[in-house]
Amino acid sequence: MRDRRSIAVLTGPSVITSDQIGTLLGLYRYPQFTIGSFDQALSDHNKFPALYQMAKKDTLIITAMVSLLLHFSWNWVGLLTSQNENNVSVLDELKEEMAKNRLCVAYEVVISSQDLQHLYNMMANYNGINEASARVLIIYGDQDSLKVLMLGIEQILIKGKVCIMNSQWDFTLKRKYFMLGSLHVPLIFTHHYADVSGFTDFVKAIHPSKYPKDFVLAKLWFLSFNCSDSESDCVTWDNCAHDASLDWLPGHIFDMSMSGDSNNVYNAVYAVAQALHELLLHQTEVQALGNRKETVPSPVQHSESDIKRQLVAFLSSGFLELAVKVGKFSPYAPHGNQLSLSENMVEWAIETTETPHSVCSESCDPGFRKSPQEGKAACCFDCTPCPENEIANGTNKEHCVRCEDQYANTQRNQCLLRVASFLAFGDPLGMALACIALCFSMLTVAVMRMFVKHQDTAIVKANNRALSYNLLISLIFCFLCSLLFLGRPNRVTCILQQITFGVVFTVAVSTVLAKTVTVVLAFKATSPGRRMRWLLVSGAPNFIIPICTLIQATLCGLWLGTSPPFVDTDAQSEHGQVIILCNKGSLNAFYCVLGYLGFLALASFTVAFLARNLPDTFNEAKFLTFSMLVFCSVWLTFLPVYHSAKGKVMLAVEVFSILASGAGLLGCTFAPKCYIILVRPNKNSLHGFRVRNSSHTYISNKEITM
Repeated sequence: MRDRRSIAVLTGPSVITSDQIGTLLGLYRYPQFTIGSFDQALSDHNKFPALYQMAKKDTLIITAMVSLLLHFSWNWVGLLTSQNENNVSVLDELKEEMAKNRLCVAYEVVISSQDLQHLYNMMANYNGINEASARVLIIYGDQDSLKVLMLGIEQILIKGKVCIMNSQWDFTLKRKYFMLGSLHVPLIFTHHYADVSGFTDFVKAIHPSKYPKDFVLAKLWFLSFNCSDSESDCVTWDNCAHDASLDWLPGHIFDMSMSGDSNNVYNAVYAVAQALHELLLHQTEVQALGNRKETVPSPVQHSESDIKRQLVAFLSSGFLELAVKVGKFSPYAPHGNQLSLSENMVEWAIETTETPHSVCSESCDPGFRKSPQEGKAACCFDCTPCPENEIANGTNKEHCVRCEDQYANTQRNQCLLRVASFLAFGDPLGMALACIALCFSMLTVAVMRMFVKHQDTAIVKANNRALSYNLLISLIFCFLCSLLFLGRPNRVTCILQQITFGVVFTVAVSTVLAKTVTVVLAFKATSPGRRMRWLLVSGAPNFIIPICTLIQATLCGLWLGTSPPFVDTDAQSEHGQVIILCNKGSLNAFYCVLGYLGFLALASFTVAFLARNLPDTFNEAKFLTFSMLVFCSVWLTFLPVYHSAKGKVMLAVEVFSILASGAGLLGCTFAPKCYIILVRPNKNSLHGFRVRNSSHTYISNKEITM
């Protein structure tokens, strides 16, 4: 036996055993093949120069686990592993792959499987796992390294969690460390290998008589096929069925398919056989050439092999301790079709009828965007409604999108086409304003006809017929100019709106100023001196109108020359509508026109207020004072309301101000005169005009109207 030399050594599946014996075998350069799972520590060729691992690095398991998490939308996951270099390295790669797919680690637990006291000392920290919102726990490690965890504190740490595990566990021990209601159905990943020709027939033909030194096989045979004698309790081969075979056993007791360790043994044996075969061929060639001094290659040089795993399948263990295949992961399938799963075959924990939910924050519905929570993982966020006129048309959107030239619906998940809108004649508001404008215009025409009909009466003559006619005509145009603000705007109407308004109202207010000045001059002309009388007789007050109007026309001309009004749109004021309106162009020019008009109104109000107590039967200074007070009040109120309004309401406010101020001038100035003409004709006489008080001397009616 001493002249017989071993070609290679197969070790495993325990990593610890392979590590310990590998150091010794490395000293003698014996090729060592480990049949256990891949371990990073054994990859150090400086420490283990002759050690070869049959299992490749488990990178597919990482992709498979991430695919499973994505399938169930589990983005809040706990990680648990034993403290060794290989497990920590795999977990680092798993976390990196999870981060690429926006999956988050809720907590990470690394335990020392060799120190039970250390484990119990850290239980206080691990108890937080139960309260964590993550209901999914990935356990990475082998059965030996995590057995302490399962036997000791599994019920405390991972009760009720969905556990995803990386390897096939010994289900015969399940009753010892998997309690019903805790890891009721762990999802376990295991490799599936291509069937080896003749392997099934080989397993069926196995019998203890062929392997008399295999005590493990003998024990399995005796226990499985009831080979004992009930009377003598003696175990003999004669008591066993002669045609008994391992394929009689249920799958949960003995699996006929090739396991991972079996596949590694198979590949290791064939690797050694292939290396030995090539070695013998090489020796034959050397002998044929007669070169006996040539170096003979070591079997180590021919011992490496490349094992290609075809599929990665994962299993769901039921409480009857049966492994049920519920799906598979194929890395060679097209992207998106790598994972196939039969969800109806998965049994979740007791009292759970629906698929478990494991997220840090619930999904944000359409119309909301994700708002990260400060200091927390990316999977933890708040749902914030999209700002005005912005949408999010899907779940978990990080940003809202603005609706350009459109508007967002009330749910803010869709952009809709806007409807063109303007203050039309057919709108209720437009129709009401148009009717009011026409009514006031016709009323003004009626008043003018009355004045023309009674032009020779004392009250008409005493209040200066020409200025009264001028004021009435300007008021008619004031009411009608409001119609320019209604209907679909165009370039012409946009220019005419403000220019007509400014000029016509300037004529009206300057006419009121001229009438007020005329009244004051009429009473001042009776005092000594010819200057006041000359101003009155020469008709100087009448020049106030063209001068004031010319100034306003100049301002309007500058407005048109610099920045005239134009057609514009407003998509923000009213939801779902694009309001077509006239942009004033230069707001400064608009306020200059309005300010000049306010200056004339204030001047007319001041003069009328000072002349309000002049003694005259037909003295209209009191009425002019009140009319200008109403006019100024309307436009002072207009400014803040105009700035606070939007869209069509802003336009309606301006139209209403035009109508209200015009109605104030018409009513306060001419209503008392119409009352005397129609109701009190006895007061409409020259005698009533001339005689009021014996202490005053008055000029004739003819002189006032000049």
